[in-house]
Amino acid sequence: MAGPDGTLTNLADLLAVAAQEAPDDVALLEVATATPSEPVRAITWAQLESEVGRVATGLGTAGVVAGYRVLVLLGNRPEFVTTYLGVLRAQAVAVPVNPRATPVEVARVLADCTPRLAVAEAATAPLLRAAIAELERDYPDAVRPRIVLVDGALEPGERAYEQLRADPARVVPAIADPERTAALLYTSGTTGRPRGAMLSHRALLANVEQLASAEPPMIRSDDVVLGVLPLFHVYGLNAVLGTVIRLRARLVLVDRFDPVGTLDVVAAHGCTVLPLAPPVFAQWREVPDLAARLDGVRLVLSGSAPLSAEVVAEFTGRTGLAVHQGYGLTEASPVVTSTLCSADPVPGSVGAALPGIEVRLVDDTGRVLDPRGEEAGEVQVRGANLFSGYWPTGADGPDAEGWWGTGDVGFLDDGDLTLVDRLGELIIVSGFNVYPAEVEDVVREVPGVAEVAVIGVPDEQTGEAVVAYVRPLAGNAPYAVESAVLARCAIRLARFKRPTRVEVVDELPLTVTGKVQRGRLRAYERRRATGLLE
Repeated sequence: MAGPDGTLTNLADLLAVAAQEAPDDVALLEVATATPSEPVRAITWAQLESEVGRVATGLGTAGVVAGYRVLVLLGNRPEFVTTYLGVLRAQAVAVPVNPRATPVEVARVLADCTPRLAVAEAATAPLLRAAIAELERDYPDAVRPRIVLVDGALEPGERAYEQLRADPARVVPAIADPERTAALLYTSGTTGRPRGAMLSHRALLANVEQLASAEPPMIRSDDVVLGVLPLFHVYGLNAVLGTVIRLRARLVLVDRFDPVGTLDVVAAHGCTVLPLAPPVFAQWREVPDLAARLDGVRLVLSGSAPLSAEVVAEFTGRTGLAVHQGYGLTEASPVVTSTLCSADPVPGSVGAALPGIEVRLVDDTGRVLDPRGEEAGEVQVRGANLFSGYWPTGADGPDAEGWWGTGDVGFLDDGDLTLVDRLGELIIVSGFNVYPAEVEDVVREVPGVAEVAVIGVPDEQTGEAVVAYVRPLAGNAPYAVESAVLARCAIRLARFKRPTRVEVVDELPLTVTGKVQRGRLRAYERRRATGLLE
């Protein structure tokens, strides 16, 4: 659907354009890493458009009206794409959730945004059912969503995805409102419990256009793009899927990352663009013939978490491929900067702002810093790609002038942004946000724990790792407390949120007001990492 000036106002209409201009070209290849050379399914743009239309119509028949939320609990498969775009075309709101979350985490999302429908598959159905059980116990007044299963055995009250696919599809009446919320992605930016970032069609479309305008281009229409990044994450959802649709490239959807199996997929299907997360580079270090396996790749992109200059140099030295880094946030839909936009990339930087995005630094008084200076400050962003605030009220969104503070600290060098710290306590593990307060709440449930402080430490495999410092109650053995904390976290937290190490200490460093001094704990970890501590 288009606005009065002919511009698109719904992200799903990018698909309609692609289907009209290249109906018989393959849009999606579904590939399993176990059998990398044999695609499970190949779907053309015309077929994808038809499926999305059927799902959008079926959602309306199922009672999903404009503004209703639909939870999407699926892995990387075509049904994720058709569900997501179908929800958007039906003018409802997609809520993608991590399939590896815990029931408690999913229940919190269910309670917060009250989706009327939840789409799952055989692998995630037990998680969704357990989350609904948690919801009914802990939030008795919350709305219970109806379950739709793509595959697997149905339980009473559930319906099959096939029943959701209306035949024939009908045209959904156009509502030309680009400010309508398209997706609700849970993040807290820097601190606290996750909140739903409200991403409008305007924001999603703007970032796709900004990415499409980058020179040299990140993705071209003749590219084959590796789709191993999870689609529930904003990086895979909009930076990859959205841009692929906009430019009519081909997306090879991979069910999971495997160091060798994914390389086999790249070779078998001629992938030319590899959007990756930083942990991939560490796992590919052990592959002896990496350069040969990546023959034919023209562009490697890294985002969602910092990647050290040393790792980049090692990868480039082995393969001859440059790694173009970017900086983004869920609230920015997500990409803000890229080294592709740098006139002369600064080693260790995350590049310059995409076309249509402004970046500035401010000090702790709000004063705008000289972009040519050497002073670090909080990174603020302005652009049409920014979110509308946090669900449900739009709180803490961009200010009256359109600027939004990211909570990250950095400095600018000839337009290139280098990140140096974060104002908040956010930990990023394999590109996913971990909120210390959430982990600390779980650790406090363990009998024998008096105090806890959670910090992030550098990790070669995942970018950062979670470490919990625990002060036990008197009379509790350190080893028993450590074991109990790890066991409790294994039950209550997703794998990437669990502490990789528990340090049992006699006391935690506190301020005069009793607040834990996490900076001192991080300094202690830095000294340990450099060998200054035994």
